[in-house]
Amino acid sequence: MITDLNIPALDVAGLECGYDDKVLLRDLNFQVKRGEIFFIIGASGCGKSTLLRHLIGLRAPTAGTVKFYGECFNGAPADRQREMLKRIGVLYQGGALWSSLSLLENVMLPLEEYTPLDAAERAELACMKLAQVGLAGYDSYFPAEISGGMKKRAGLARALALDPSIVFFDEPSAGLDPLTSRKLDELIVNLRDLLGMTCVVVSHELASIFSIADRVVMLDKQTQGIIAEGDPRVLVKAGADVRVREFLGRGDDAKVAAIQNQPSP
Repeated sequence: MITDLNIPALDVAGLECGYDDKVLLRDLNFQVKRGEIFFIIGASGCGKSTLLRHLIGLRAPTAGTVKFYGECFNGAPADRQREMLKRIGVLYQGGALWSSLSLLENVMLPLEEYTPLDAAERAELACMKLAQVGLAGYDSYFPAEISGGMKKRAGLARALALDPSIVFFDEPSAGLDPLTSRKLDELIVNLRDLLGMTCVVVSHELASIFSIADRVVMLDKQTQGIIAEGDPRVLVKAGADVRVREFLGRGDDAKVAAIQNQPSP
């Protein structure tokens, strides 16, 4: 049980990320507070998804540490990492649902893998998770039978199956129309408020960044690191680096201006 409220949900220190002998990101340092909606932003190719894979254990960093609630994840033995992963949920881009399984069966997968619950108990809990994301009554549907936005919600229900303390989102708005994207943003905020979970979101979508992010870190391909951290509503106007202001201020129509001027969530 996590009792010290001062310990950050996620603490990244000196992290170096890459593949084989190629380093893509160097000396990354940032913390995510408990209950925060924290965005990792930047232009395409800057390493956002690469960083995410290292944070959730799909890739091992070549240097540095990733700590969840004060405990080092990448330095822990495999059996301890498995236990720590129970506290982490992931919504993959596109939902990553198994096409041959119903929504109910997709949500039940982590319950079958990580809990001693019997089939009836797993089904009951999975139905509850689907209801939490607005998919009550869709348990028998297959991924091919629902919309893109519903697939994202079903993937989120699966990410919430084990009641994680922290949930990672990989481009949750990708492929969605603006209205569906906005509703998904509202769902993320509502679930954060209801469940008290911490959210780490990889995204380049301005509407989402300005609507729901408490803070952001911006990655840069050229420097291979973080070039800004803070409230995006402040950075777009007063960011020290012109690249940050240009990224957050891209587009000058009235809609983007209105989004940028929204108050902090």
